[in-house]
Amino acid sequence: MRIVTAGFHHESNTFNPIVTDMIDFNIYRGDEIYEAIKSYASVRGVVETLESYEGYEVVPTLFARAVPNGEISQSLYESLKQELVERLKQVGEADAVTLALHGSMRVKGLGEAEGDILEAIRSIFPDIPVVVALDMHATISEKMLTHADAFCGYKQAPHTDCFETGALAAEMTKKTLETGRPLTMSCRRVPMLIAGEKSETSTQPMKQLIEELRKTEKEEGVLATSYLLGFPWADSEDNCVTSLVVTLDDPEKAQHHADALARLFWKERNNFKFVTESYAPLEALEKALEAPERPVYLSDSGDNPTAGSSADCTGLLEIILDHPGVMDLEQPLLYAGIYDPSAVETCLAAGPDENITLTFGACFDKVTTKPLTREGRVAARIQGWGTYGTDMVLFRSGNTEIILVNRHIGFVSPDMFHALGVDPLDRKLITVKLGYLTADHKEVAARSVMALSSGSSNEILESLPYKKVKRPLFPLDKDMEFKI
Repeated sequence: MRIVTAGFHHESNTFNPIVTDMIDFNIYRGDEIYEAIKSYASVRGVVETLESYEGYEVVPTLFARAVPNGEISQSLYESLKQELVERLKQVGEADAVTLALHGSMRVKGLGEAEGDILEAIRSIFPDIPVVVALDMHATISEKMLTHADAFCGYKQAPHTDCFETGALAAEMTKKTLETGRPLTMSCRRVPMLIAGEKSETSTQPMKQLIEELRKTEKEEGVLATSYLLGFPWADSEDNCVTSLVVTLDDPEKAQHHADALARLFWKERNNFKFVTESYAPLEALEKALEAPERPVYLSDSGDNPTAGSSADCTGLLEIILDHPGVMDLEQPLLYAGIYDPSAVETCLAAGPDENITLTFGACFDKVTTKPLTREGRVAARIQGWGTYGTDMVLFRSGNTEIILVNRHIGFVSPDMFHALGVDPLDRKLITVKLGYLTADHKEVAARSVMALSSGSSNEILESLPYKKVKRPLFPLDKDMEFKI
């Protein structure tokens, strides 16, 4: 069996003014994916699982991945799509296509990407199965449903089951090929949006809802069940929660379970709460300062680059820099971080222990934030760090150390602290541009507090300027009715 594989991963925040371009992407062609596969778990799940089957050949084509950000430039997208099409045409005969896509990738001036990609793939391979692993925050469109045979999404938030989801897509591919029976997929849209910080799967009601997915998957003939939550920081017509079920040649069973799962999700709509203790920015900082634990993590949630925000908002940072309680800390508060290529360049040019006056922030988001100017010195610097080859500096102003980066990356791991010579266990207070903490940060944090700050990933969804989503939509329309 010859299985064609490809992968496109980007979560596009339409409220972020940055246009994501080539500099933001890591692109792997053909066998290059085997060098990067350790850090691309859903693709690894697809490829390694398929290659474990006797008689299966994997044909890798094109893989592109970037940290969540603003919409992708149309010229870059069209270039990548054309390259994918050319590579697919060179494949020749194939038995199936198994993909790892995000599901909420959007293109400036075009709209959804995944439906367009799937349509292009289907035009080349009209008669073979197309199976897709998706992110939990995929937004399901009619075009996606038309041009794919089966979807399955992550069941864990934070997303710790990316490999397993890719493996499930591979298993469904094998099932349909070896039985000769078609995959049948049904879904039901639930008119609501939910912030990621209210849907962490280790807590209720998501824990119960995911358990119901797993229970349903154990039924004979059910291959995959998913809650695909949409992406709340994208203003698009299709955006909502979708329950989706894949069966083996049984569309009625798929629709029955999709409807039941949708009813269950809607029933819980008023029970989704912030998992982390959450406050307005000043109160959140003071709660963190008063906490007896250490280290305490404080999330700058409104400007979370892993939710596609610009990572250059300074609202919470300004409060921190001017707060007397921060000045009294035994060790400097560590703030991660600010995306500002110009400020990084200035810091890299500064001499050792040289006092400089630095302006930073609001390089891209000039609506919800403003630049800050502070005196300080560069405490540490490193160039070409990590997957995206990022230049980082640690700029100390007063009793705050600010990580500045020249690439739009996620502040997802203490590894970047260690790279700059900082042991997070030595600090009382660490601020990160995240919502809920990643697993790596959770291992370090003694306590977590979330600031409901401003930016492109504002947690208070009702405050965002939606124009395209279909109304009524919960929680924008709290008293709406919905029945299946």
